Amino acid sequence: MIPLKAPDICRRLEGLGDRERAKVSQRFFKTGKGEYAEGDVFVGLRVPEIRQLAKEYQTIPFAEIIWLLRSPIHEARLLALLILVQSYRKGDGTFQRQIYNLYLQNTRFINNWDLVDVSAEHIVGPYLKDRSRSPLHALAVSNLLWDRRISIMATFHYIKCGEFNETLCIAERLLRDPEDLIHKAVGWMLREIGKRDRLAEETFLKSHYKTMPRTMLRYAIEKFPEALRQRYLRGNI
Repeated sequence: MIPLKAPDICRRLEGLGDRERAKVSQRFFKTGKGEYAEGDVFVGLRVPEIRQLAKEYQTIPFAEIIWLLRSPIHEARLLALLILVQSYRKGDGTFQRQIYNLYLQNTRFINNWDLVDVSAEHIVGPYLKDRSRSPLHALAVSNLLWDRRISIMATFHYIKCGEFNETLCIAERLLRDPEDLIHKAVGWMLREIGKRDRLAEETFLKSHYKTMPRTMLRYAIEKFPEALRQRYLRGNI
């Protein structure tokens, strides 16, 4: 029988995990002292395995999802978020509002870039699509790194719908952010805009490329023709 209580699910995750893979994940996700994910715990499961488990556990009660989301085990938090994403897609308006509120009330546990990236565009982005976007701007000025990453990654939903203004506005707010993980996320979203509308991306870049963080610029222009990319890097636009 598939366990339905969160502590039992966590024990199953531990049993399915691989110790050597866990060590690799702890290095990759920067869990060492002073790093952005200091102390995060991995059991060593691959993302496809966790996605399969999310299908098995998609009907567990909210209380168990919350327990998983607040677990010290990284894979348990990822499992919880994947279940929430699935549930959001299938839920009605009331259920979607509950999931959105639960998500924003627990962002301190959505505390690594992969957790943000797998969930923000599928929950926060869609929920705010036809509502005020003010929560995104509040997240963008939060002291919590993960809130700020959520703010920009949630806009991926709008980019895929052909809407770029919100991303560009949030990107401008984050130009002076001190965190490399934000520089990468903003650059990535600018690059995604450029895939769909090069002019929209370059209009933004021409105003900011000389002062934006170098990592952000490199991510943003990664797919540009090499000659153009070099001109941006040399400041010759």
